[in-house]
Amino acid sequence: MRSDLVFEAMELVSGRFLLTKLISKTTCRLHKPNTRIEDTTNAVFVRFSRTNPIALVQHAPQLTSVPLRRAS
Repeated sequence: MRSDLVFEAMELVSGRFLLTKLISKTTCRLHKPNTRIEDTTNAVFVRFSRTNPIALVQHAPQLTSVPLRRAS
């Protein structure tokens, strides 16, 4: 059942809105034509329940601010 998949995925993702955003984006990327969107969504929930989707994202390095020179 999908509710079981949702609760399993919630253990690895901190918030329900973040989970919704990740699920929808991943479903759009993995969906194949002529297949049911429900099957793709369930497959994404299974993937998210097995691995942490947030840990796989590579973070961009933080930019440091450079002091500006004042005009004389």
